[in-house]
Amino acid sequence: MERTFLMIKPDGVQRGLIGRIVGRLEDKGFKLVAGKFLHISDELAHRHYAEHEGKDFFANLVGFITSGPVFAMVWEGDDVIALSRQVIGKTNVQEAQPGTIRGDFASHTPHNLIHGSDSPESAEREIANFFAEHEVVQYDRTLSPWL
Repeated sequence: MERTFLMIKPDGVQRGLIGRIVGRLEDKGFKLVAGKFLHISDELAHRHYAEHEGKDFFANLVGFITSGPVFAMVWEGDDVIALSRQVIGKTNVQEAQPGTIRGDFASHTPHNLIHGSDSPESAEREIANFFAEHEVVQYDRTLSPWL
């Protein structure tokens, strides 16, 4: 079973889309195992976006992600990293297909509602940045055999 880190960004929170986004992920059959509503500190933002440090858009990333509360989450499922990125849609909202979260709700690329890990390594690092191991809940769902 694979894990991924997903985060509803400040624009998704401000627009009241947490429930609709979580619902889409649950509808896909993913299992939510951790969630946290928080303001991201500058330090955490720098750690989260460390791979972009030094790029011309880094300051804007940090400024945006710290501009309001976010909803950080850990999800489990078979191939959850690749499949959740399909549900989320392309980063550039002009390329995001209808039916995806970004395709249906996002209207500006810098404000594209949600972040999703792009690899197992990123997922592991990002989960550790936001959650202690004891905050990730292990449980069985009776419908798992049908997903």
